[in-house]
Amino acid sequence: MSRRDERLHVRVNPIACTAHGLCAELLPERVRLDDWGYPIVDDRPLEPELVALAKRAAAACPTLALLLERGTRPVERATGSVPPPRVRARAAR
Repeated sequence: MSRRDERLHVRVNPIACTAHGLCAELLPERVRLDDWGYPIVDDRPLEPELVALAKRAAAACPTLALLLERGTRPVERATGSVPPPRVRARAAR
């Protein structure tokens, strides 16, 4: 895995988030708020100069819904659906 693949990404746990908006105040370079105050996150890798700000924003989140993840972002299909699970063949007896 290359160094580029190891860069940090910002992610929001939508279940934990209660729309305080602190993340957008502390990290406006990557987070904006929708009409209801919930964060919309730019999932591009963080530039090195934004890492400290992103860590501060994640630590300050009242519900700990703002997360930093290392590695590549999963690629969604064009339809936005989740790929079907693999089906294991049944072993012959």
